[in-house]
Amino acid sequence: PVYRVLVYLAAQAEIIHNDDTTMQVLELVKEIRERRESGEDPERTGMQTTGIVAERDGNRIALFFTGRNHAGENLTAVLAQREESLSVPIQMCDPLERNVPKDFKTILCNCNSHARRQFVDLVEDFPGDCRFVVETFAEVFKNDATAREEGMSPQERLEFHRANSRPLMAALRLWSWKVFKERTVEPNSRLGKAIRYMRRHWRKLTRFLYVPGAPISNNVCERILKKAIIHRKNSLF
Repeated sequence: PVYRVLVYLAAQAEIIHNDDTTMQVLELVKEIRERRESGEDPERTGMQTTGIVAERDGNRIALFFTGRNHAGENLTAVLAQREESLSVPIQMCDPLERNVPKDFKTILCNCNSHARRQFVDLVEDFPGDCRFVVETFAEVFKNDATAREEGMSPQERLEFHRANSRPLMAALRLWSWKVFKERTVEPNSRLGKAIRYMRRHWRKLTRFLYVPGAPISNNVCERILKKAIIHRKNSLF
């Protein structure tokens, strides 16, 4: 009963984070094997644990769903309990189609930590360009931490980011166009792919500059999924 209430409360949240990590379920593994041996198509063979973190009235609810369904499908099941009178929730996730609920509208945000991480992985090969990107994101995250430490309201935080983070993100976007225009970065190189990823999802990466309360990253969801990852490792998977 407590779990069902938590799911209901999560459905009413203002901000929802979600993500997946792979997981093995022995019962499902056995079922897939038996279907294949009998000549049946097992349809889905992937298994994952979805983590959902719902923020409401300054509190957080962490939910876990393990099985064949992806994050978007599990979020759809949660949002099915949302009161119709509520406004559209803010959703933070990675830019994978399977993370988005198909039957419910959300204000979609993408994770800046995920975009930043792609450049961190390339620092040794492209030190100058990657250092600029990583240091720019560092300043933006520092601004977000300041807003949190000072207890700013969503609107105050939005105005603070507009004053301090928007110039940084604008410089980053200008750089991403300039390097291709001047041909200092090959678009099909690893660095070029990281830049194209950032440009492709720019609007959702910068949602925190336009929507009060929009999160800057999905780190809170990745942190709770570490519990599932540790469980997976301890199960010798």
